Amino acid sequence: MTGGSKGLGKAMALGLAAAGADVLIVSRHEDELVPAIAEIRAETGRADGGYFVADLADRAQLERLAAAVLAERGRIDILINNAGANVVEAVDQITDEAWDLVQSVYVFAAMALTRAFAPGMKERGWGRIVHISSILGFTSKEGRAAYSAAKAAIAGHARAAAIDLGPYGITVNCLAPGPFWTDGSARSMSRDELSGTAAARTAVGRRAEPEELVGPLLMLTGDAGRFVTGSTLVVDGGWLAR
Repeated sequence: MTGGSKGLGKAMALGLAAAGADVLIVSRHEDELVPAIAEIRAETGRADGGYFVADLADRAQLERLAAAVLAERGRIDILINNAGANVVEAVDQITDEAWDLVQSVYVFAAMALTRAFAPGMKERGWGRIVHISSILGFTSKEGRAAYSAAKAAIAGHARAAAIDLGPYGITVNCLAPGPFWTDGSARSMSRDELSGTAAARTAVGRRAEPEELVGPLLMLTGDAGRFVTGSTLVVDGGWLAR
């Protein structure tokens, strides 16, 4: 689980661990990873699980991460690409550095980790890969050109990867969350805004809590989702229905 130390990532990691998975979480910040893995172990009552520190925008670190995970664990059955970076800049003002950062963390990292772990999944004839996209891959808002482009791109990657890997028992899908309250959303709007304006646009009239992404994730990563691949499952409370 990349980006697994907080927000949606930590909620999904907790959900997978509670379902019996031996969870590895990845983040740039060890000071966030240590309490996150401690919480996961406390919640499950198990001593397994672990973490790796890596900046997924750095291709050398990304390569070392994949090698270290395989050296330590030998196999990865479920890959969740959740790490994020968001730079809010208008399309005519965005810098090359900002664009490259966002595309690297979302698109290149998802591709590179899929490429690294898919061979082992193919050998075993089973695997689950989930990219975390966004409703902003379907729609957008001011200053989100880099973010929307990246979120649309990983959905395209999932479709192509699903075709390549499907014959080997591997599914590849995306989850596209809507208005969830996380540390990331807090940087672009206040809790009142998310609970008010953003929530009002949903069909259910409220924002979501991170734990509400766990059920859809467990479906896609378990036997219940074995015939779902190449898809993007929108979890937005009806936001896109309007």
